[in-house]
Amino acid sequence: MLFPIIIALVLGFIVHLYISLVIKPQKIQKILKQQGIDGPPPRILLGNVLEIKKSRDAAAKAAVKDSNPPTIHDTASVFPFLEQWRKQYGQLFRFSLGNLQVLYVSDPDVVKEITTTTSQDLGRPAYQQKTFGPLLGQGILTSNGSIWARQRKIMAPELFMDKVRGMMNIISESAVTVVNTWKQEIEANNGGVVDLAVDGYMKRFSGDIISRACFGSSYSKGQDIFVMLAALQELVSKKTMSVGLPGLRHLPTSSNRKIWGLEKEVRASILKLVKERQKAGYEKDLLQTLVEGAKGTYSTSAAMDQFIVDNCRNIYLAGFETSAVSASWCLMLLASNPDWQTRIRDEVHQVCQGRLPDIDMLRKMKQLHTVIQETMRLYPPTPTLAREVSKDMKIGNVMVPKGVNVWTMVAPLHTDTQIWGPDALQFNPERFQNGISGACKNPNSYMPFGFGQRVCVGQHLAMVELKFLMALIMSNFSFTLSPKYVHKPEMTMMIEPKHGVHILINKL
Repeated sequence: MLFPIIIALVLGFIVHLYISLVIKPQKIQKILKQQGIDGPPPRILLGNVLEIKKSRDAAAKAAVKDSNPPTIHDTASVFPFLEQWRKQYGQLFRFSLGNLQVLYVSDPDVVKEITTTTSQDLGRPAYQQKTFGPLLGQGILTSNGSIWARQRKIMAPELFMDKVRGMMNIISESAVTVVNTWKQEIEANNGGVVDLAVDGYMKRFSGDIISRACFGSSYSKGQDIFVMLAALQELVSKKTMSVGLPGLRHLPTSSNRKIWGLEKEVRASILKLVKERQKAGYEKDLLQTLVEGAKGTYSTSAAMDQFIVDNCRNIYLAGFETSAVSASWCLMLLASNPDWQTRIRDEVHQVCQGRLPDIDMLRKMKQLHTVIQETMRLYPPTPTLAREVSKDMKIGNVMVPKGVNVWTMVAPLHTDTQIWGPDALQFNPERFQNGISGACKNPNSYMPFGFGQRVCVGQHLAMVELKFLMALIMSNFSFTLSPKYVHKPEMTMMIEPKHGVHILINKL
């Protein structure tokens, strides 16, 4: 009796796999193709994963050292296969990552419809839950509308806005530390020009700020947690293109074991810190805000713990990684354009009169603001927008079947010559002199921090950090790109300089 039951279960499982991995993907592809949505022909089970790997490998081999300074900033090249397919199939096309079916969208009007929709039928993709859950947590990525709404109420952008003014002392201290460290480096070199890899300093600057803001007097332990999250991010980001390969994330591979171990370690460290804080007494920081919010939102200790851990992970990306990477790109662009260094330096001197900037002073720095806007146009901190259709729905003129993932890459939108003009691949902050609406034909195409309901919660903090640090650096140093600098944008969770940013820095 047992043997026939086992055989039936095995056969049932095989049929289930065949339906989910073959029949359903083919059905979705057929529905889209009937509406004129074409794309590269997929292979059974693998989809277009092999073509993607081949394209990326070819791009890596063909990569050469760019001009010094770089004059073309084509970050769309970090996904060469998408650019190839866009040229071949148009602004709407389909492709497959294993059994994951993707509709790629680059039409600005359709992108606007996607980013502004309030429908819960177009929510966070399930694959992000599976792939990025170890980094961002379970609740943060849920597509459940009520949970998302509760979390956004507690971790809303307004929370960061209210905190920023009170964080100015922290920002100031961290920025002054960077400047003083660079001065010491120069003095140790007998006052001569020093070659620095600035991306490491930018990460320490941003990490110090968010650690102090989030963990208060326990910030040194918070920094240890962020180090683990950085390692976790590096491992998780390598799995983006394999999200649709069935069962891969469950295999005990070396990278999976490292991810599982780091995830447990991060969770244990955060909850240990919370317990220590509760014993030590009240301290009003972001961690305390999370604890208070969790108590008023969740009824079980397990749910509260998960909420706190998830949001600490999210703060890492929203308040730390975004600022650090953007600061590195901003310094690279300013090193490549010394005339803009002079313009910003003159503006800072005029506004600050030798004093450290405050919030009101930063608001008056219009030239610096345009430089940061242009930096985030060319190197957007949120490079990918992804949604999943949870039931059949119309997007633009296309009826999109349930289960399809809708992707938009921000970099191609930010560098489209039809939107931004013939100099779209060049650094030109003056395009923002009259605001975003004056910089391009379609203002909805500018979305460095995302768009709509799910805009990055850390955008206000990131902008203040960047403005303060750049103002202070411009006041104390001049710099150019080092011969060591190799221009190679690379996609991880965001677009980062693969070989770092090396500059030759001189004290004024």
